[in-house]
Amino acid sequence: MAHAENVDLARLRNIGVVAHIDAGKTTTTEHLLYYSGAKHKLGGVDEGTTETDYDPEEQQRGITIYSACVPFHWAGHTINLIDTPGHVDFTAEVERSLRVLDGAIVVFDAQKGVEAQSETVWKQADKYQVPRLVFINKMDVVGADFRCCLESIRTRLTPHPQEHGQAVPVAIPIGSGSSADSRQPFRGVIDLIHQQALFFDPADLGKTIHTAPIPPECAEEVQQWREFLFDTLTRYDDKDLITSTLLEGQDPPPELTRRLLRELCLARRIYPVLCGSGREHIGIQPLLDAVVYYLPSPLDRPPVTGWDPKTHKEIRRKPDVKEPFCGLVFKAAWHPSGNRFFIRVYSGMMKPGMRAYNPGKDIKENIPKLYHVHADPARGLEEIDRGPAGDIVCVIGLKGSVTGDTLCETAHPILLEPITFAEAVVSQSIEPESSADKDKLAFALEVLQLEDPTFKVRTDKETGQTLMSGMGTLHLEVKKHRLERDFRLKVRVGKPRVSYREMLREARTVTARIDRLGDKPAFAELTVAFTNHKSDKPVEVTCAVDTETQPIPPAFLAAAQRALSEALTTGELGYPLMHTQARILEARFDPQLSSEDAFVAAAIRAYQLATQDNVLLLEPIMKVTVTTPQQFLGNILGDLAARRGEIDQQELSPTGDRAEVVARVPLARLFTYANEVRSLSQGRAAVTIEPYSYEPAPPEVLRELLGE
Repeated sequence: MAHAENVDLARLRNIGVVAHIDAGKTTTTEHLLYYSGAKHKLGGVDEGTTETDYDPEEQQRGITIYSACVPFHWAGHTINLIDTPGHVDFTAEVERSLRVLDGAIVVFDAQKGVEAQSETVWKQADKYQVPRLVFINKMDVVGADFRCCLESIRTRLTPHPQEHGQAVPVAIPIGSGSSADSRQPFRGVIDLIHQQALFFDPADLGKTIHTAPIPPECAEEVQQWREFLFDTLTRYDDKDLITSTLLEGQDPPPELTRRLLRELCLARRIYPVLCGSGREHIGIQPLLDAVVYYLPSPLDRPPVTGWDPKTHKEIRRKPDVKEPFCGLVFKAAWHPSGNRFFIRVYSGMMKPGMRAYNPGKDIKENIPKLYHVHADPARGLEEIDRGPAGDIVCVIGLKGSVTGDTLCETAHPILLEPITFAEAVVSQSIEPESSADKDKLAFALEVLQLEDPTFKVRTDKETGQTLMSGMGTLHLEVKKHRLERDFRLKVRVGKPRVSYREMLREARTVTARIDRLGDKPAFAELTVAFTNHKSDKPVEVTCAVDTETQPIPPAFLAAAQRALSEALTTGELGYPLMHTQARILEARFDPQLSSEDAFVAAAIRAYQLATQDNVLLLEPIMKVTVTTPQQFLGNILGDLAARRGEIDQQELSPTGDRAEVVARVPLARLFTYANEVRSLSQGRAAVTIEPYSYEPAPPEVLRELLGE
């Protein structure tokens, strides 16, 4: 059993690697693990042998789907590394990882610069106020351009440095591109703080680093970048760590420069930039050093904020083992020997044998043992004797808790902000090929829902079909393959269909009264206000009845609330409502005639009165980003217009040979778009599609759905 009692929180880093798909994020992660000694053989994405892509689906596609948590050590520090997906259909994995990270490495492709998904993850990191490093990868590819990549970060991600911070290089490349296409191929990096060149020995996959004086042809460029670095640093040097030294014409000591850089990185005023090539094994160790130097420990992050579940007063908990325990379940993963739950411990100490309280569900959970987990399940679990504040631990077999739930001490309850996820936008019918597998399929779909909060399963009340819904067609395709591979199920799926939603046209307050249930007398009366609201929850049902002045049995009101919640998930047209709140204002009952069933009937009647001729059909709108050679721009724009697309942005690359178009397009017009955009551009355009919003559908869409 591993001991965790003497964890020095200042030497702990909880970090993630985030990027657009194909920026080389998983390859970078592999090298971090290899050079730290966490693994002894370097895997390759193309060979399907990477540590964090342990799922066969990931190995086959070469993409990361499930975020994996891997602990390793570097320079006397413990680093919990959470690998995250780059594909837009899996942003829920990125979202929940960023919620529990303290710092992040954002990887960019040196040739392509900022891409659609890198913009999305950057904004997610802004949302959770995560300090980050920038790693410009693939400096060895044709067309790699360090300056151009930095410029795209400046214009698209940090246009106003005072508000958004600034990307500032601490290492620059020696050359760019490969020996086949460049007179000065990429062969090493220059450390601007220590003013030395670093070369990485290809004979041992870059493990051995040779330091050398700066090559003469790079001297002028080094001077320019050092001036930019120190000009930026001195602007924020309130404690005069380096400014006086610079004014005296001397070089500041590296440790003081790093100290100031760390302070500014933690404040998100500066994002230190490094560069390299995972494929050529160049520049990864300086990135590891930068994680230790500049990214925060749990102690550097603000206290976590929650509220008391009873009084709703705000509570703040510091990352201190002396505080009461609280943690957040940020991931669940099915396993044959028991489901695994990953928990970020924010305060106090989690211990084996404890009873943890889930205040959101008002239940208690047994915590028999705690573990650290290797990325590859084949390597098993490492049992630990405690999980201190700041750590990420694994627990097996929680009974009622799911992703986004808080666990804490019963005597000191706190409810942390839950993780919110986008609404699913696409659905497919699914059925087993053999009716004997019906129960097995139901179990497997339940497992997949446990693991992925953006994956939903429901039964269509009209057709009796089982429908699975998700963030995109790739998302559902991956789920289908998992059912076939992990659960040995043969399944049939229908055509993808749009997940429409409904919304009230206007607010209504209604009174519904029940006098009979069937042929028997009964009584229940409810006054309910139905309103539109903008909230993270699609629908919200509350009760404002004062049971002290109106002594109604709580079970009757609870039954009415449950019935309203269920009704709002079906809608008048058969689609769930969203942005809708139902508030029970008044209730009347009769001690002899009232029952839970009568209050359920009254709730359903109130819902019917509120929604009758009063709903709008909403359709999912997607954000479509197309990067295309300039000569195909006209084709792309014409095609988007034919799909009811609205162009939001259109800009040329700095070289003028490529264009990027950002548009909002109804999902219903996009199912075959990824293939069609290739034929419009002779296979040379790239597209990403991500959920944007739900907006009122035009009348012809409703007519089409109703078969008119």
